Amino acid sequence: MSQKNISVKMVLLLGVFTYVLGAALFTYSWSPGPNYRNVSVDTTVNITNSLPEVLNVLIEGGSSNITLNAGFYRNVTCNATIRDYNGGSTIDNVSATFYHNTSSNDTGSDDNNSHYTVSNCTYGSFDTYTRNVSCSFLVQYYANAGPWVCNVTATDPYNFSNVSRRKSGFNSTYVGTLLALNVTPLIDYGSLAVGDQSDPQQANVTNFGNQNINISVRAYGNVSNDGLAMYCQFGNISVENEKFNVAGGTALSAYTNASNSAQVISGLTVLQQTNDSQPVINTTYWILYVPPNPFGRCNGTVVFQAESS
Repeated sequence: MSQKNISVKMVLLLGVFTYVLGAALFTYSWSPGPNYRNVSVDTTVNITNSLPEVLNVLIEGGSSNITLNAGFYRNVTCNATIRDYNGGSTIDNVSATFYHNTSSNDTGSDDNNSHYTVSNCTYGSFDTYTRNVSCSFLVQYYANAGPWVCNVTATDPYNFSNVSRRKSGFNSTYVGTLLALNVTPLIDYGSLAVGDQSDPQQANVTNFGNQNINISVRAYGNVSNDGLAMYCQFGNISVENEKFNVAGGTALSAYTNASNSAQVISGLTVLQQTNDSQPVINTTYWILYVPPNPFGRCNGTVVFQAESS
C-alpha cells in the first residue's frame, strides 16, 4: 500500500473520530420518524448572564429568639450565602431589611420600632460561584416584640431586559418581650431633725424596654423584709415613714406608705418609646417623716420593678 493511501485513510479515520467526539460532547442527535413524517431536531443556547440567588439566610447564627438590651441597642446579624453562576466575585451589591412582620413590611420606611435597613452588607469570602455576606442591624431596646423577618437582596451587575436584577431570600425570628426600666440613682431627703417631714423628692422612671409598663416598689433598710425604710448610725426609721405618689404635694394623706412587700404605684404607666429622640420618662414623688429617735447618717433602698401593663 502506498504512503499516499495510508495518509488518506488516517485522515478519514481522524475525521470520523472527531465527528464522534463532537457528537458526544455536544449531544447532538438527528432522528427521523417513519417515512420522514416527523424529524427531531436538537436545540441549543448559550446563556451568558445569570441572576444571583440568595441560598440561605441565618439570623444570629440560627438562634430562634432575640433578647434586646435594656436601654441600649442590640447588634442583630443576618448572614447569607449568595450564588451567581457568573462568579461569586461579580456580585456588586447586597442589601438587607429587618422588619416587624405584623406592623411593617420589606418596603416599609425605617423606624426603630419596626423597620431597619442596611444598604451595603459586608462581603466575606467567595469561591467560583458563591459569596458570603454579613448584614448587621443596630436594633433599639424599644423595638416591637413579636415576629421579625430578615430579607437579604443581591444585585447583579449585568442588565437584564425583562427581569429584575434583584433576587431576595429571607428568614424569620422572634424578638422577645423586654420589661426594663431605669430610675434616678439617688433619693436624697437632705438634712432633717427628728419630727421633720422632708420636701417631696422626685424619682424619675425611664422605660428601657419594648412594652408599656407599670411600676412596683418596695423598700428596706439593711436587708429585705427588715421592717425598715432606713438604718441609721443610731436607731432606725421604720418603713411606713417613707411614702410615695405620682402627684407630689406635701399632704401626707395623698401619699402611700412604703412597704417591704412590692406595691404597684397607682396611676402610673410608663409607655413604650416610639419617638426615636424622646425617651419616655415618668415621675414619682417621695417624702420621709423622721420619727423619734434616730440620729446620724441613715441609708436605705427602694426597689423599682417593671411590671406588665
